[in-house]
Amino acid sequence: MSSSYKDLKQECYEANMQLDALKLVIYTFGNVSAVDRSKGLFAIKPSGVPYEVLKPEDIVIVDFDNNIIEGTMRPSSDTKTHAYLYKHWDDIGGIAHTHATYSVAWAQSQRDIPIFGTTHADHLTADIPCAPPMADNLIQGNYEHNTGIQILDCFKEKGLSHQEVEMVLLGNHGPFTWGKTAAKAVYNSKVLEAVAEMAYLTLQINPAAPRLKDSLIKKHYDRKHGKDSYYGQN
Repeated sequence: MSSSYKDLKQECYEANMQLDALKLVIYTFGNVSAVDRSKGLFAIKPSGVPYEVLKPEDIVIVDFDNNIIEGTMRPSSDTKTHAYLYKHWDDIGGIAHTHATYSVAWAQSQRDIPIFGTTHADHLTADIPCAPPMADNLIQGNYEHNTGIQILDCFKEKGLSHQEVEMVLLGNHGPFTWGKTAAKAVYNSKVLEAVAEMAYLTLQINPAAPRLKDSLIKKHYDRKHGKDSYYGQN
């Protein structure tokens, strides 16, 4: 691959292939991007290309204004959403979007995912937010760009930090996740799908299941992420 963006394309390619390996996508639905902040651009999956034929050299390089810098194919139809988030959240390094079953089911139900258990609390201390469906005039406008606005508006209205809550559901659409790297964004997509399935099953068993109590939320989050964290080998 003769490209000055070889490493960025490879990172993006591997993250996209991981989405498929984790069974988070249906056919070609879903995408991951990886950013290079020093150059002000990002790599993203080309639109509609099946994972079984995707190659690193197929990955498209675009800037934050959605101009194609390198690539012969059209970038993902969600590129404008990725660009908007990169522009406004300058500390994230990767973004993922899937159509994973349980995540989408919660999005279609237009419900936040309540924090029921410690698996959820290991990753974030809040309910996973679901943004309300987009207004008609925004749908008919610059839809993918407006999806980025929809995400930021949701976080502002709910008083959430994108650094603490690295995932969101879009009403009637599906999930977006992000992180310091493209790989972390994919990790968050898998965590979101697992938590979404667990929450669904919890409500089937007990529709009145209580929210996890605050002391357990704090304990499980802090032991992984707090200043005195002791989870793992670090």
